[in-house]
Amino acid sequence: MIVLGIESSCDETAAAVVRDGRQVCSSVVASQVAVHHPYGGVVPELASRKHIEAIVPVVDQAIGEAGVDAGAIDGVAVTQGPA
Repeated sequence: MIVLGIESSCDETAAAVVRDGRQVCSSVVASQVAVHHPYGGVVPELASRKHIEAIVPVVDQAIGEAGVDAGAIDGVAVTQGPA
């Protein structure tokens, strides 16, 4: 089983491809630290915009680095919101 995991709950957009629940085939993170640093913390509106910009490239890179075809992905796991 191949699962694509996507995380975008705070100031990073991340995606990983995991095989059989144990083998991490790829893990890609786009950080927003530099964007939020001037404000001393995460600015939700800026974070949401950066997630929109980063999500497709991050997911594409994770799938590419994993060496799997997108059609081979059996499931997708995503964050529901901030913890």
